[in-house]
Amino acid sequence: MKRTYIKDVVSGEVNKVQGYLENIRDKKTMAFLVIKDTTGKLQVTIEKEKSPEIAETISGLLPHSFVTIEGMVVENEFVKMGGKELIPDSFIVDSRAEALPLGEDANIDVRLDYRWIDLRSTRNTLIFKAQTELVRALREYCANNNFMEIHTPKIIGAASESGSDVFELEYFDKKAYLAQSPQFYKQLAMAAGFERVFETGPVFRAEKSFTNKHATEFTGFDIEMSYIESFEDVMSFEENMIAYALKFVKEKYGDELKEEFGEEVIVPEVPFPRMKLKDIYDELEKRYNFTVPESEKNDLTTEAERLCKELAKDKFGHEFLFVTDFPADKRAFYHMRKDGMPQGYDLIWKGVEITTGAQREHRYEILKKQAEEKGLDQDVKYYLDFFKYGCPPHGGFGIGVDRLTMLLTGLPIKEVALVFRGPNRVTP
Repeated sequence: MKRTYIKDVVSGEVNKVQGYLENIRDKKTMAFLVIKDTTGKLQVTIEKEKSPEIAETISGLLPHSFVTIEGMVVENEFVKMGGKELIPDSFIVDSRAEALPLGEDANIDVRLDYRWIDLRSTRNTLIFKAQTELVRALREYCANNNFMEIHTPKIIGAASESGSDVFELEYFDKKAYLAQSPQFYKQLAMAAGFERVFETGPVFRAEKSFTNKHATEFTGFDIEMSYIESFEDVMSFEENMIAYALKFVKEKYGDELKEEFGEEVIVPEVPFPRMKLKDIYDELEKRYNFTVPESEKNDLTTEAERLCKELAKDKFGHEFLFVTDFPADKRAFYHMRKDGMPQGYDLIWKGVEITTGAQREHRYEILKKQAEEKGLDQDVKYYLDFFKYGCPPHGGFGIGVDRLTMLLTGLPIKEVALVFRGPNRVTP
């Protein structure tokens, strides 16, 4: 018999359901079980006198055992879960669970030690359902706009951008590194004439950061696009893509996210507001009496970034804010410059940076000079070769899927990564 998901069970018919037992109440004459799959929960009611073999099977069975049950689903107004219950004819224990090593009040580190059990909760399942819809919509938007999906190497022969914050590894008789972004290979695709590409894949950062938003491995969503006129084209594409994706998430899971996490999914209006870095510090001082030393105003400090949530809301009535006009020493060498100013931006959502984007420098001699300024020309020689034989003007951005999910739910990044990786965690 074909399996039926719990959300699709039909009353008055025999259904086959599979999942794990979330709860077991084994009484003297009756037993009441709750079976759960990714779509919902269903009560299973057993009259022991009528089903002695099934009663014997469940004797001593512990919650979280995985089972396959067949039986008639009937309406019962006294059943709180959807007013339905299953009366089993067949009950197979696929896998018996031992007593669980963690309870509902376990701290995050214990939960991460037993992540596969922690993930069984309805709350955690919702996180990844919403993330699935989010990424699906991002990919769909790109595909609808003539993008090709690519998959770039994660073992690379030189540090991706600066020589720091990369994991070094032994690669036979030489050194190699784990990619901290697909940047160089997205640009290789531009030089290859692919014009528009996107990728969803792992990103590695060797940063000893212990914040709620940092991880040493996370999932990135990256795009690169040719024949742009300025980085405004990149910002325009990103804001429309994000609005498209959040619309889909809101329609499918907005109510559940609001109920479970207290976070309303707001579909943003486009265009997103834009501000220069200098103007942001001026506004933060004027509105919130926030100041930093002049030496720190060449980048967004952590506190300034956080205050951008209030600034975007108070000044523009918006959750998003593009920040532009960062000085060259705070931007990657491959960002195009105009009158010395890098042609790029950061995108802040709810006071957290989710994107760095830019128009790239596609002219070989200029790019080589900018790499030399940062002492990287030898390290990235293979990358510079991409531009020797012609390359169209282009730009792009990278956006963290885990950070997007974190901000959708209001949870720390440890709780929204399927299996978190940080400076002190490489298991399970």
